[in-house]
Amino acid sequence: MNLLLVLPLLVPLATAIATILLSRAPRAARVASFAGAAGLLAASGFLLAATLDGTILVTQAGAWPAPFGISLVADRFAAAMVVVAAVILAAVVAFSAAGIDAARERFGYHPLLHVLSMGVCGAFLTGDLFNLYVWFEVMLMSSFVLVSLGGERAQLTGALKYVVLNLVSSALFLAGAGLLYGSVGTLNMADAAVALRALPAQGLPSVVATLFLVAFGIKAAAFPLFFWLPASYHTPPMPVAALFAGLLTKVGVYALVRVLTLVFNRDPGFTSPLVLAIAGLTMVTGVLGAMAQTDVRKVLSFHIVSQIGYMLMGLGVGTRLALAGTVFYVLHHIVVKANLFLVAGVMRRVGGSFSLDRLGGLLARSPLLAAAFLVPALSLAGIPPLSGFWAKYFLVRAGLEAGHGAIVAVALGVSLLTLFSMTKIWAEAFWKPAPADGPGASAPPLSGVERASLLGPVLALCAITVAIGLGAGVLFRFADGAAAQLLDPDLYIRAVLGTRGGGG
Repeated sequence: MNLLLVLPLLVPLATAIATILLSRAPRAARVASFAGAAGLLAASGFLLAATLDGTILVTQAGAWPAPFGISLVADRFAAAMVVVAAVILAAVVAFSAAGIDAARERFGYHPLLHVLSMGVCGAFLTGDLFNLYVWFEVMLMSSFVLVSLGGERAQLTGALKYVVLNLVSSALFLAGAGLLYGSVGTLNMADAAVALRALPAQGLPSVVATLFLVAFGIKAAAFPLFFWLPASYHTPPMPVAALFAGLLTKVGVYALVRVLTLVFNRDPGFTSPLVLAIAGLTMVTGVLGAMAQTDVRKVLSFHIVSQIGYMLMGLGVGTRLALAGTVFYVLHHIVVKANLFLVAGVMRRVGGSFSLDRLGGLLARSPLLAAAFLVPALSLAGIPPLSGFWAKYFLVRAGLEAGHGAIVAVALGVSLLTLFSMTKIWAEAFWKPAPADGPGASAPPLSGVERASLLGPVLALCAITVAIGLGAGVLFRFADGAAAQLLDPDLYIRAVLGTRGGGG
């Protein structure tokens, strides 16, 4: 068994157990939680390093050969997703030292974080659709408890909407998996890809592909079933919201990319126009929703929806450059969006509110916080030379080269509206004077410990965003290599099935 593939699952599991055992010693539990996050980051780094030369790592649980056993697989895309998930987990755990209350810590906050990260890593590494469903359910259970942890009315309302739509997604996922198994007798993705080659591209495979598109589209918060996200992501504490914003919808995007490039890749004339239409509508509805909000959390929640559209755009265009743009965009966006939610948490601590009507004067009160907001906000809008500019540039260029002018026009227009909504937050929260009767007047200044815990992770993620922008060529070459692997499914199939994978 290849430990590099197993450690990203074992480390968060062991950390969850350790933090449960240390629940009566909060400080020790925090230390164990951060140590576990650091351990996951180290394990994911070794995993990524092993895939940089194009190697696809595979291990079979229990030594059962594929497709009979449980396959764990890591190519460049999967390994990079595990790494960025570990980065966000480490930032959230560090932020939580001052950003989460003791009551939630007592009721399982840290164990739930690591169970959720185990589910996320499992979803990235699994080579089997049934086990992908299992990891989705691990994520759903832990995230549902995290959303509702604290028992506030708004949280419970948001949690109910969150879980109902995700259960619908799970039901559609199971239906698609059942139809696929009934057709080809396997749910191993590599084996199913080979078996589907013996069937006509249209007909039942297209129906199953559509079911997966809808199921994973719900998970990704794509149009039209995205409303669960802005109805729930503004309710939990900001460390939880940041983890959700950075990772959960990207698992849905990852699943879509993996399934449509590996298993259902023979009928692009059917899936590509559908994905492009969903991408455009997701961009537009998300950004219009963001512009209508006056709560920072809701603005950012709707922007998650909008930005998912860009990732789906690359999948819909389907060329190597477009898929490289999607890989680049996903990696950049996880860092930027998680950081914006953490920044919102600091804004609430310093300014006393999430409402733009009640905020003001944050630039004068905390210039460092203002800078920490500007970096991810301008990156989200696609301002050069930050990471978001390059992510959008690659997608726009791919769209133009493929002759998809309409989706390019939508992407550029949505980018301008994104910049407008980010400047609205800047003008209302940072630039205008603080309201005389606003809650920020009574908020105490950050202590030294709070500054380190709250601003440290935020500034670290800002540094990553700037580094990606300045070193965009390095990440693009990696993303291009990942796209080449995605467009050659035989590489994945042979790695999993060996000589039985064949080719063609």
